[in-house]
Amino acid sequence: MQHKRYRPVLLDYILLAFIGGSILYFFWKLENELQYEWRWATIPQFIFKNTNGTWEPNFLLEGLLTTIRLSIWATILASVVGVVMGLARVSQSCFARMISRTYVEVVRNMPPIVLIFISYFFLSAQLTRYFALDTMVQDLPSWLYSAISILFNKPSQLTQFVTGVITLGLYEGAYITEIVRGGVNSVQRGQWEASASLGFSRCDQLRLVVLPQALKVIIPPLAGQFISTIKDSAILSVISIQELTFQGLELMASTYLVFEIWITITMMYLVLTLGCSVLSRRVERALEWKN
Repeated sequence: MQHKRYRPVLLDYILLAFIGGSILYFFWKLENELQYEWRWATIPQFIFKNTNGTWEPNFLLEGLLTTIRLSIWATILASVVGVVMGLARVSQSCFARMISRTYVEVVRNMPPIVLIFISYFFLSAQLTRYFALDTMVQDLPSWLYSAISILFNKPSQLTQFVTGVITLGLYEGAYITEIVRGGVNSVQRGQWEASASLGFSRCDQLRLVVLPQALKVIIPPLAGQFISTIKDSAILSVISIQELTFQGLELMASTYLVFEIWITITMMYLVLTLGCSVLSRRVERALEWKN
């Protein structure tokens, strides 16, 4: 199926002119009335640092990499939770449906910051008490130590990182649960009846007939949920996880480069999320062409 190319209308040009004018007015207001002195030349040193002739990530780029790691691991966990709970939502078991619906309603109607603090003060304490993740990795071989630093986070921040992944995964998992439920329910009832007439069990009906068809409905919004996870990860800065927003707040407190750092952080988030949006649209079109 071919998509028609969108042609801008007059209202689009008016909105673009309004947005552009607002941005120009904002900068004019800063320079002329607030006498703000721009210091963009200092920003690159917060992105990269030169150590013995080698360029390495500095505060902002390290924060962006931590945001990417958080989003990937949280999405993996959320997908597992969402698939399990989503299938429970369409289960024939009343108990399974009750558990999954309770999970969805509680998480989706709770402010995320409340969930983060509950998880941090309870879950983080349990991880520290029973597993001592931060100290456990100190005794690992150097190659495994480096691998953990690359795949997860600095060992000194491992407990906070794992807590953040679990919290964000549970929060996003509630939305993925509804995505999975909607995808399964989009499959025509006749597919269930036809597979049942062939003698398939309920599990085989889902695995062999229903889920392959539902995936075409599930994958596009699932890609959008990954973008949402990237944006939602910023709230984890309240528990001192050194992701992009936290690093930016720390830099602003020490340098007073408020607008330069906020604009830089905004552009870094935009590059990341817009890239994911382009990729998700390509995946969605590929699935449409296979229909």
